[in-house]
Amino acid sequence: MSHVFPRNCHVQPPVATGGEGVWLIDSEGRRYLDGSGGAAVSCLGHGDRQVTEAIKAQLDKLAFAHTGFLTSEPAEALADLLIAHAPDDLDRVYFVSGGSEATEAAIKLARQYWVEKGQPQRSRLIARQQSYHGNTIGALSAGGNEWRRQQFGPLLLDMSHIAPCYEYRNREEGETPEEYGIRAAEALREEIERVGPETVMAFMAEPVVGATAGALPPAPGYFKRIREICDEYGILLILDEVMCGMGRTGTLFACEQDGIAPDILCIAKGLGAGYQPIGAMLCSASVYDAVARGSGFFQHGHTYIGHPVATAAGLAVVSAILDRGLLPQVRTKGAALQKALEARFGQHPHVGDIRGRGLFRGIEIVANRATKAPFDPALKLAAKLKKAAFARGLICYPMSGTIDGRHGDHILLAPPFILSEDEMAQLVEMLAGAMDEVLAEVM
Repeated sequence: MSHVFPRNCHVQPPVATGGEGVWLIDSEGRRYLDGSGGAAVSCLGHGDRQVTEAIKAQLDKLAFAHTGFLTSEPAEALADLLIAHAPDDLDRVYFVSGGSEATEAAIKLARQYWVEKGQPQRSRLIARQQSYHGNTIGALSAGGNEWRRQQFGPLLLDMSHIAPCYEYRNREEGETPEEYGIRAAEALREEIERVGPETVMAFMAEPVVGATAGALPPAPGYFKRIREICDEYGILLILDEVMCGMGRTGTLFACEQDGIAPDILCIAKGLGAGYQPIGAMLCSASVYDAVARGSGFFQHGHTYIGHPVATAAGLAVVSAILDRGLLPQVRTKGAALQKALEARFGQHPHVGDIRGRGLFRGIEIVANRATKAPFDPALKLAAKLKKAAFARGLICYPMSGTIDGRHGDHILLAPPFILSEDEMAQLVEMLAGAMDEVLAEVM
């Protein structure tokens, strides 16, 4: 009997014992194509020798040094590398151990920034419905997925949530994508005016929404208008690239494709590629200077921030992404995956939308293609799709609640950047088999 507290008390998962490239292997010798990179984590695949050797070398030198006393060589080198490739004015890196810690740190830094600036009345964060920013109390409060928030409601902080930029469902007939993008962004202005501009500290959003909306990209011009609105009212822009960053969408930072730069940016997942738990919060020079010229102390911290082994792994991962030319490969393979999905599912009566950027793709499942009506949540379609795909040897990321936290289903795909053409074909066929089986069962 296992003494591990699992994610689901009624499911005993297989024991993973090995990994080779895009494949995971269990204790019975079964192989699984990692079509979602876990949760968009394993960007380099499994068993990358360059990364594992970097970790081993760091362990031989230094395993741990508390940042209350010392910094470390890999932390300094990784920060330098990230800032060298980061958008515009981003200038400082605060290392943590994962995505929730990164977004929590970002929220706290946004608040302290205004305290240091002598505007303590600014305490409100505005985020979006159907967003996901992590599972700590602050991060969950910022997230806009009602299913994830519901049972913890009494514990959550008061934050605003505006409508998402969801072109497939919210763009009106006769409206161009650009017109819709501007209209969707204007919801931020309306909420700022409603709560009072003097109370707002920041707006937080995912450039491409991951787990809760299925690789949902913004409409053209959306984030440029968001940046303009933030600048107009003098509020901070926080971008959560925990899932969509670090090359996943085809550029090292996802926001590069929207032509903007945030004041604070969060990364994780692909930063460590699964080889070590690591995340980071990046901030602009002006945000950092507000603290440096004020109290000089960011009132936050965790024991393992800036961990030498974790940052050594991150340095090896980011170096591999850049030095091996993987970013253009992600763009090319992403276009090929989109084409393959469209060829297999484009006319499927229960596929409403196929979307995403790079190797970050989502398929929205519908009961009625013409009306876009979702399936009944009671069918638990996403859970059945996950189980059927896994039985065929495919790990993918189906989720329910795509539309409002309860209704709608999607499948998220985020395979390793090293996915071959043959493996891509296997992924699509295994997914098709799972969908055929499950939809035949529920129809």
